[in-house]
Amino acid sequence: MHQGYDLIGDIHGCGLTLIDLLEQMGYTKRGGVYQHPKRKVVFLGDIVDRGPNIRLACHIVKEMVDAGHADIVMGNHEYNAVTYLTEAPPGMRQPFLRPHTPRNTFIVEQTLEQFANYPQEFSEYLDWFTTLPLFNEYEHFRVVHACWDAPMIDEFKRRYGGNTLTKSLLPESIQTDSFLYQMLDRILRGTSLRLPDGRSMTAKDGMVRQFFRTKFWAGEPQRYDDVLFQPDPLPEDLQYALLSEEEKEQLLFYGPEEKPLFIGHYWMAGLPEPIVPNIACLDYSAVKYGRLAAYRMDTETHLQKGKFTWVRVEKKER
Repeated sequence: MHQGYDLIGDIHGCGLTLIDLLEQMGYTKRGGVYQHPKRKVVFLGDIVDRGPNIRLACHIVKEMVDAGHADIVMGNHEYNAVTYLTEAPPGMRQPFLRPHTPRNTFIVEQTLEQFANYPQEFSEYLDWFTTLPLFNEYEHFRVVHACWDAPMIDEFKRRYGGNTLTKSLLPESIQTDSFLYQMLDRILRGTSLRLPDGRSMTAKDGMVRQFFRTKFWAGEPQRYDDVLFQPDPLPEDLQYALLSEEEKEQLLFYGPEEKPLFIGHYWMAGLPEPIVPNIACLDYSAVKYGRLAAYRMDTETHLQKGKFTWVRVEKKER
């Protein structure tokens, strides 16, 4: 009987660091599978891409899930890999669901390279990725890769009767005017606002963007700076500009009375701690700034700084 849960953020191919983190938390390998006598892991998605030990990470995670020692939700990188390699149905103008642009190819490059000699195995992983839960609700906490939007999640359950995709839904999921696309964009990538007057900004990674990521827990925000949630700053003249009423209506609010929520996705830096008392992001930029982070959840309703744990990612795995 599991008495507690250990939530682990975005791994991104840091398979050796994952082993270190599991062992640090008291998990041991028995019968080829990492396990704990009283606890269970919940992975927050984004196992693949970027790091040098993607295949190892996939093996560890899937074996734990299959044996009942872990749960997982889908990350945007698993979804991207699936759609990048799924052929488009007849009548679509592109050969694959996710276009093979230089940017999209660069994102999955390490995953494709590391599985190049294991095509059958990779095909089985892609099938598995397709079936991963998009969100999970436990008795006293919730997990999703990027954003918990209750109305969208309820509508998804009403339409599709569960919390997973199927292969047959993938073509609809890339149609930008569909509910399914909008729902996946929200829960896998988070909330955002468009920059005003058709403006754009160049991020540190060189990408030009017309949107910026927003908090979905800001109560009564007034200015752009109140809702900004990304490493890149806004253009200086916009930081303290007032949000319009229309922009405020687009924002989502996950209130302090809601169950504790765990997310990944957002490339946090510094020492892990709660964002607000009931929300924790566990993506501490393993392949960039160098922490693979976890939270050791029991039955608390207010998240505690002392219950985060992490392992520094050695440079060879970044």
